[in-house]
Amino acid sequence: MKHHDLVIDNADYIITSDSSDTVLRNHSIGITGCEITSIAPAGKLQGKNHYDARGKAITPGLINTHTHLAMTLFRGWAEGVDLQGFLERVWAAEGAIMDGPTAELGTELGALESLLGGTTTALDMYLFPDSAHKGAVRAGLRHISGPIFFDFPGLDGMEWESRIAFAKSWPQVLAHIGGPKVPSFLMPHATYTCSPEHLREIATIAAEIGANIHIHASENEKENSDVAQRYAKTPTEILAETGILDRHTVYGHGVHLNKSDISTLAKKKSAVAHCPGSNLKLASGIAPISSYQNDGLTVALGTDGCSSSNDLDMWLVMRIAALLVSQTQGPEKLKTKDIFRMATIDGAKAVGMENSIGSIEIGKCADLIAIDLQSPHLIPIHDIFAQLIFAAGRSDVSDVWVDGKCVISGKRSTMIDFEELSHRVASRISNLESQ
Repeated sequence: MKHHDLVIDNADYIITSDSSDTVLRNHSIGITGCEITSIAPAGKLQGKNHYDARGKAITPGLINTHTHLAMTLFRGWAEGVDLQGFLERVWAAEGAIMDGPTAELGTELGALESLLGGTTTALDMYLFPDSAHKGAVRAGLRHISGPIFFDFPGLDGMEWESRIAFAKSWPQVLAHIGGPKVPSFLMPHATYTCSPEHLREIATIAAEIGANIHIHASENEKENSDVAQRYAKTPTEILAETGILDRHTVYGHGVHLNKSDISTLAKKKSAVAHCPGSNLKLASGIAPISSYQNDGLTVALGTDGCSSSNDLDMWLVMRIAALLVSQTQGPEKLKTKDIFRMATIDGAKAVGMENSIGSIEIGKCADLIAIDLQSPHLIPIHDIFAQLIFAAGRSDVSDVWVDGKCVISGKRSTMIDFEELSHRVASRISNLESQ
């Protein structure tokens, strides 16, 4: 009989997020190294270590496909403003305190918050991505980051040629830092901050190093109108013409896409990171995700950054996304299992990792979370997917594994000392508050 490194045994539910949305009752998962190597009825697997999952649901780790983790340091800093007002306020705050060590600190904090809430993978766009990656890896998160691009030097002070050189070295940077395996991404900020000429150059480098693309696009109507006034095109048309969409591309937000945009993105196998909480808070609009999906476009979920959405809670994101489908399409169109897929396997597809993460299947990475079902708000269970979307929350996540390693145990990090981290955060933020 096979002996596993870890057996997660006696799970009341295993939500697989496989192609059939299989739900298993009273089953166990065997983990060897970083992989899921067995799934069997409870009590049938042998292992060096056992985790008793009685009274719990085991699901794939949640995947946040658009966030800015370091901006956790600016939670509540830009309130009562739209997107453009938000950018003005936050960029000023970043200018006051942001540097490599601060980005590392903020990302470590954001990664911890994410993991405690059951998010095991995040597609994260921010300045100083090497520093940010170090902070996330320290916390145990599967952290997908990459060089960011602006036409101007920006808060990191990098001139264009330096950005290009850094981008070409990114795969080596990832290998040097280590952590859970992730793909390379390049991250032009947006079509209103990166010229078509620069976007063409980014597309060329992405092809050279085998990188995907993550970019803000069509977040609100003003963005679209400003880009149209400047170029007489939609952001999607610009990205298609410059070759960006020839690489696997993830749109942050993608709220206002016309039919031609949607068709183009679907043909290019691109994805939209739907951020309903942030979109509503900044009054950016409601993305018609059902229409996107009907046209073959992959839609995943994201929180955006804490300075716009105020938290990194993917459970709340799922709930808002579900409620918006019900409100805009009708309750009969809402399928809670599909919402859960958006946070798991569709998120994996969006970041180009569907063969490795996003579902509980033999051969995949053991990125798993345990949800404690023994709470008044989670009993009785008539529909497990409805329970997860409309009743469960991040406080119900008890344990988290990334690559088979337990990074959250009993709702506490096994990787970092929160008290020490909180002291470092308070010290750094004091400089901002004194401005």
